[in-house]
Amino acid sequence: MDLSIVIPVRNEAENVAPLVAEIRAALDGLLAYEIVYVDDGSSDDTAGAVTRIMSALAVVRLVRHARSCGQSAAIRTGIKAARAQWIATLDGDGQNDPADIPRLWEMAQKAADPRLLIAGQRVKRRDTLLKRLSSRIANAVRSRLLGDATPDTGCGLKLFRRELYLDLPYFDHMHRFLPALVLREGGRIVSVPVNHRPRARGKSNYGTLDRLAVAFADLLGVLWLKRRARRPEIIAEN
Repeated sequence: MDLSIVIPVRNEAENVAPLVAEIRAALDGLLAYEIVYVDDGSSDDTAGAVTRIMSALAVVRLVRHARSCGQSAAIRTGIKAARAQWIATLDGDGQNDPADIPRLWEMAQKAADPRLLIAGQRVKRRDTLLKRLSSRIANAVRSRLLGDATPDTGCGLKLFRRELYLDLPYFDHMHRFLPALVLREGGRIVSVPVNHRPRARGKSNYGTLDRLAVAFADLLGVLWLKRRARRPEIIAEN
C-alpha cells in the first residue's frame, strides 16, 4: 500500500460517487492506494453512499462517528485507521481536484523527506467573495504571528507521512494549523498551486462566522505551543 486518501465528510452523500470516480481516474494503475471515508455523524445517506461503493470497490473503506466531532477529529480518525505510510487528505465536497494528487506524490517521492508536508494552495479559489476575503485576512494574520510560510492553510489537499501527523499535538480545529505544527516538530513545508472547483452538489457545513469565532483562540494556543517547543538533539541511540 503506497497511499491512503483520507476524506472527512458530513452530509455529503451526493458527492461520494463522483469523487471516488475522479480518484480512480487519477490513481488507478499509478500506485497502490486506499480511500478512507470518515463519516462525521452525517444525518443524510452519506454512510449508505460509501457502503454501496464498498460493495464493488475493495479500495474504499468507511469509519463512522456516532455523532459529529468536527473536521479535525474526522481527519485524525481516518489517519489512525489508514494502512499506508503516506497520507493524502481531501475535502469531501468535490472542490479539491484528485488529479493534483499524482504531482504531489511525485514531489514527495523525489524529496525522500519523512518530515515533509506538501500543502495545496488554491491560487484561483472558486468560493464566494466573503469566503475569499475572510480567508485572505485570516491567512495574513496567522502567517504573521506563526511564521508558517504557508499562503493557504485552509486547502484540504495535503500530503504527508502518517507518523509525522501522529507526532503532532492534537486539538479541535488543528487541521487549520498543520504547517505551523509540522514546523514546530522540525519538519518542512512546501506549498504547491492546485486546482479548486466550485461546489457542484450539496451545501457547505461551515459558515464564515463559525470559523472566525474560534480562530483567534486557536491561534493563541498554537502560538503558545510553538514558543514552548523543545526539540532535543539526539547524538546516540543504542
